[in-house]
Amino acid sequence: MTSIRNIFNSRAEKDGNFFRVIKKILGFAPGNLAFYEEAFTHRSMNQKDDDGIQQNYERLEFLGDAMLGAVIAAHLFKKVPHGNEGYLTKMRSKVVSREHLNELGRDLDLVSLVRTNIPVENFSGNIHGNVFEALIGAIYLDKGFKHCERFIHKRVIKPYVDIQKLEGKIISYKSLLIEWCQKHKNSFKFMVYEDNGNDDLKHFAVKLTIDDRVMAKARATSKKKAEERAAKRAYYKLQRRIEGDKQAAEAAQTPQDK
Repeated sequence: MTSIRNIFNSRAEKDGNFFRVIKKILGFAPGNLAFYEEAFTHRSMNQKDDDGIQQNYERLEFLGDAMLGAVIAAHLFKKVPHGNEGYLTKMRSKVVSREHLNELGRDLDLVSLVRTNIPVENFSGNIHGNVFEALIGAIYLDKGFKHCERFIHKRVIKPYVDIQKLEGKIISYKSLLIEWCQKHKNSFKFMVYEDNGNDDLKHFAVKLTIDDRVMAKARATSKKKAEERAAKRAYYKLQRRIEGDKQAAEAAQTPQDK
């Protein structure tokens, strides 16, 4: 792995090693390496082109996100002919969830290729998914949609997209709890309370109440993460009731509804 982390040490060595590493990841030879170098450049490098335009992975991330969503949508449309718009939208969200994209990026060890002036340890976990999307954007600019589609099928759809497993996957416990509470007219509230932990990094403490009863508490480095963690704990307390409602709803649906 040391050789990968040092691929940018010299121009000649960089191009040769970088080409080989990218070719192995892609499964085909890249054409214009500049697109891929940009896909692995963090904004902290403050790199600009001759027109003064920032050169980092953020714009490619936007493009890759669109390509990924389109390919996954087309695949689900073909594979699940009975799925209505709402079902297909939920399934696509599960495939392209930030958690799943981070997992894909970690599996390919993409972060080891990132050029940055900030220690990699200081990045959030989302760096893995962000760079994965940027890589897809680079493929599209370099080789076009067909190569982009083949890469997504090879690296995402074939190894990870299992329709039955995805149907049972929960991507947001908070959203699920809120939806369930609203359906049953239960009042709910996520409240931040004083955190007395001794961690060096600031933490947020959150408690979730349902009908004025404290259902769960959780701590995390952000309010959003703490809320999601508390919602997950509450879900497992209420799992039988929630799953029972879900099964009853599914049993009541007609084949055309599903």
